Amino acid sequence: MPNRLAHETSPYLLQHADNPVDWWPWSPEAFAEARRRGVPVLLSVGYSSCHWCHVMAHESFEDASVADYLNEHFVSVKVDREERPDIDAVYMEAVQAATGQGGWPMTVFLTPDAEPFYFGTYFPPAPRHGMPGFGQVLEGVRAAWSDRRDEVGQVARRIVRDLSERALAVDTSTPPGPEELHAALLGLTREFDAVRGGFGGAPKFPPSMTLEFLLRHHVRTGSEAALQMAEATCEAMARGGIYDQLGGGFARYSVDASWTVPHFEKMLYDNALLCRAYAHLWRATGSALARRVALETADFMVRELRTGEGGFASALDADSDDGTGRHVEGAYYVWTPRQLREVLGEEDAALAAAYFGVTREGTFEEGASVLQLPDTELLVDASKIASVKERLLAARERRARPGRDDKIVAAWNGLAIAALAETGAYFDRPDLIQAATDAADLLVRTHMDWHARLSRTSLDGTVGGHAGVLEDYADVAEGFLALAAVAGEGVWVDFAGLLLDAVLVHFTDVSGALFDTADDAEILIRRPQDPTDSATPSGWTAAAGALLSYAAYTGSTAHREAAEKALGVVRTLGPKAPRFISWGLAVAEALLDGPREVAVVGPVDHPVTRQLHHTALLSTAPGLAVALGEPGSEEVPLLKDRPLLEGRPAAYVCRRFTCDAPTADPKALAQRLGG
Repeated sequence: MPNRLAHETSPYLLQHADNPVDWWPWSPEAFAEARRRGVPVLLSVGYSSCHWCHVMAHESFEDASVADYLNEHFVSVKVDREERPDIDAVYMEAVQAATGQGGWPMTVFLTPDAEPFYFGTYFPPAPRHGMPGFGQVLEGVRAAWSDRRDEVGQVARRIVRDLSERALAVDTSTPPGPEELHAALLGLTREFDAVRGGFGGAPKFPPSMTLEFLLRHHVRTGSEAALQMAEATCEAMARGGIYDQLGGGFARYSVDASWTVPHFEKMLYDNALLCRAYAHLWRATGSALARRVALETADFMVRELRTGEGGFASALDADSDDGTGRHVEGAYYVWTPRQLREVLGEEDAALAAAYFGVTREGTFEEGASVLQLPDTELLVDASKIASVKERLLAARERRARPGRDDKIVAAWNGLAIAALAETGAYFDRPDLIQAATDAADLLVRTHMDWHARLSRTSLDGTVGGHAGVLEDYADVAEGFLALAAVAGEGVWVDFAGLLLDAVLVHFTDVSGALFDTADDAEILIRRPQDPTDSATPSGWTAAAGALLSYAAYTGSTAHREAAEKALGVVRTLGPKAPRFISWGLAVAEALLDGPREVAVVGPVDHPVTRQLHHTALLSTAPGLAVALGEPGSEEVPLLKDRPLLEGRPAAYVCRRFTCDAPTADPKALAQRLGG
């Protein structure tokens, strides 16, 4: 019989709806029940494409004896971290402070007042590799709660007090300058893996936001070191197993330092950020590899993540059926020599094995290999490889597909809108711009209310019940502004302004510091506030970028000053931990460059207007704001009082309240914007 999760919209929660565990969603009613019964709360946090979340579910939460014990001695609460990043952030901070590490599934035991007192992540069903078995943990927590409840309460209250005293002290008086950005570059240079690309060791995550900073820093300063790190990392990832060599798109991370074996889940946010980074690398260098990867990744998102409502699903699972009834990580993506021969025949299988690095021993598990492009010197006929890839992809389509988490997350769709709009503009792909527009329409129609407040998620066109957090407002605004630049539709600037006004009113304190949740959001044991970037830009740095761009379009002093104050944290953290505030560094590059503003005026179907507009979009100037409009248009303030040039379409370039003379020459415009 289904439990309470059967009434939820989260695919992750629905995966647990048939567990024998009597799960509750996070709610006041769950904690009231724990208080009534006098029992602790088990909080389990995960997400739908989390491999170890599935493992723990199969091992423990589907086990009747474990469920019976939980149901008797605990109130069990299940949370989708992608729906409730605020809950995840607050308790993950406690887990990391107590254990020195974190991860998912996150397992936390709480008092009925939601105060944490015991922490962990994945627990095996029996003791293993130094970890206690889950049953042992449950028995130990129950015994402590029963026999030493006062002591447990004291511990919980002390933890909450310690967390509340870890308030972030930020100097918002001064944004970073050239010295701090240069120091950040030096820090990245020390962490750079010159042999295999990327930063740090295993596991190795795609450094999307670091790539953006490096490219912008190269443009502003001419630093060849910055460009070389970006190029080497992009090539290594594109040639490695983390990139899907048949279908495009990136896996979540590489378990090794050489990008060979990925953790196979595919996340919308990774692919949106990397699509945009590769498109920007092409814009800066003309790299054919960057062009191919940007387009293939965009096509992957549209083909495999687009939903019927026009938005983009959150993720594809790492696991799938391997054809024998086993649910195995990577089964959809890996190949053995025998499988190549079955699809391609002996001759083409030998070519494919050499081209994609498929070996008899395998690079993954049980003799299977992850497809790579390991040999830069291998010369093959392009049409032959295209045929091989087409046949392998068709054969792969007949395998059991990984599950898809269909929920629409506002922030991640904002990232996808920006990536698809720009990639479509650069490479003359109006279908990608249309996909971005459809997703933006969905967010306005479904996720925004009449007061410009955002809901974080929706599923099948039905909005979820969870309020948007700072990253939702910031990333959606970023996506709308990118779409406005490409489509020349000022309404997207207006929508971005509504969201950013909400940021100023509900997420910003008097000092200019930002919180992850609104001032009227559900009260947790503390109000989360984290400026550091992780898999995505933090809400803090994303807001800084969107505020700065919006100020460029509108001339709003309030929004620019808010962006400058938000960047104060980058001045502090950038030189110390550049990898963890890279988007803030990228935004700081835009601030130092102006950012530059381009107003293109002329009949939108005139070839010179289109050429001027395209030239502006291809500029590498950091954070460039581009507005397109008919003569006399005031739809975007940047277009106001911009007449034609002797009856011809014209472009106006402005920077720090000073404008150059207008030009009708695309080449002259390119020179003014740095190429």
